[in-house]
Amino acid sequence: MSATLFTGGTVWTGGHAPQETDAVLVVDGVVAALGDDARARAAEAETVDLEGGFLMPSFGDGHAHPLYGGLEAVGPAVRPCTSVDEIVLAVKQYAEDNPDEEWIVGASYDGSLAPGGLFDARWLDAAVPDRPVVLRAWDYHTVWCNSAALQRAGITADTPDPVLGEIPHREDGSVLGTLREWGATDLVMNVMPARDEELRIGALGTAADYYLARGVTWVQDAWVEPADVATYVEAARRGALRMRFNLALYGDPRHFDSQVAQFAEQQRMVAEAANPLLTANTVKFFADGVVENETGALLQPYCSGLHSHENRGMRNWEGDSLAEAARRADELGLQIHIHAIGDAAVRQALDAIEHVVAQNGPRDRRPVIAHCQLIDDADLARFAALGVIPNMQPLWAQLDALMTVLTVPRLGTERADRQYPIRTLDTSGAPLGFGSDWPVSSGAPLDGIAVATSRRTSGGEPEGGWTPHEILPVERALSAYTAGVANQAFADNDWGVIAPAASADLVWLDRDPRAVPPLDLPGVGVRATYLRGAPAYRAENERELT
Repeated sequence: MSATLFTGGTVWTGGHAPQETDAVLVVDGVVAALGDDARARAAEAETVDLEGGFLMPSFGDGHAHPLYGGLEAVGPAVRPCTSVDEIVLAVKQYAEDNPDEEWIVGASYDGSLAPGGLFDARWLDAAVPDRPVVLRAWDYHTVWCNSAALQRAGITADTPDPVLGEIPHREDGSVLGTLREWGATDLVMNVMPARDEELRIGALGTAADYYLARGVTWVQDAWVEPADVATYVEAARRGALRMRFNLALYGDPRHFDSQVAQFAEQQRMVAEAANPLLTANTVKFFADGVVENETGALLQPYCSGLHSHENRGMRNWEGDSLAEAARRADELGLQIHIHAIGDAAVRQALDAIEHVVAQNGPRDRRPVIAHCQLIDDADLARFAALGVIPNMQPLWAQLDALMTVLTVPRLGTERADRQYPIRTLDTSGAPLGFGSDWPVSSGAPLDGIAVATSRRTSGGEPEGGWTPHEILPVERALSAYTAGVANQAFADNDWGVIAPAASADLVWLDRDPRAVPPLDLPGVGVRATYLRGAPAYRAENERELT
């Protein structure tokens, strides 16, 4: 038997009715007792002195892409770049340092650095003219290629826009080099060589390092295809997973009939790996694209930008096809997880879930709609009524460059000011959960909580917060990133709370985040992260290595 007593600081239990205590006893990875009872039973326990810090349930991330995030560390470092010239220089340097790589592949460049988010292949040609270069944008819905990559994919001025995709052109009719949405990006992705499997398994380790250092122990990988399942399964067999992952099997409207036939086999592969850190309980649908590409599906047309003034975005699933696909996935016992950005997409997603309930009958299904950037007033109450979890990315609810340069001009001010109604949904009784969409944006929960509790940028703009009526109290934000995600994971009796019989998935912070001004929350330090009572990350070890 192993026993640990955590004491010497504040213990916040989390959950729907959070409480404070000053001690917690963990026995064999499970919370055994709190407060005086913990001390009374801790005679043989090792003691961890919290040194005045704050112990709480570890965070979960209800929507992310950890394999992609880990792979970003392999290619050219374009994410920190603040101009097109910096991106081109980073790609050039990487190509020179890696002369044997047939393709140069990277992510996530800032789409607001070029007018309209349109990037020219010739800019990359100047850095690497003789090998294909493929860069994903921050949103992962857009790809920027050089001319060699376009040639390998067979994309010419005569190539028509594919289903669910767009190929922008220059004024002279030649292909620009930016590809938007899956139908277009797949033209390049389908001819790229597969990444080395050892590299991919290493990327999962990189993702775990990233998350555990930020207090996260469970992640919903919100988009996995068959090769990704195989990578996770091999990592699980090797014992290389160091945190909890749930896989969302991708449902594509172009191939769903064949995909749904494979779902059971993919779940069987995960089950046979017999690793408690890996599950595959979910299916992922994309209802639309993103506002910045004018592919987020809206009830009313976009104000201006890339297309005609009658453009209302892109619906990936026509008619009742999303509802029927969701019904078929639900019949297999899979949890529904739908990407929906625009208000038309959110309505379609809610309609689909309503159809599932009507056709398949009641059960504990906990459907998820991710992002929920824009919701029509008539649909706000439907989340609570249908038991739909709005998994929202609080970091996005700020007037940063992406919002002001790309989003607001496309939506218009009145509609833009209705984005990310986090508090409205929370007070409506919807079972709110948080996620980051990492590597699209920071995977640090405290970064997101800083925005959720202020609606301000890191520079403090605007004073008083953007749409301040949507500011969320800090304890509710902490709960959405802990118990809210545990609820999404069907794990609300296992982790996400510090209570007897719960798994001791914990994070030790150096300060009480409830007493920290919102803009200072990203600076709160993670001292340690525990998975089933065992330290999965310690800041002191990181300091020793640096």
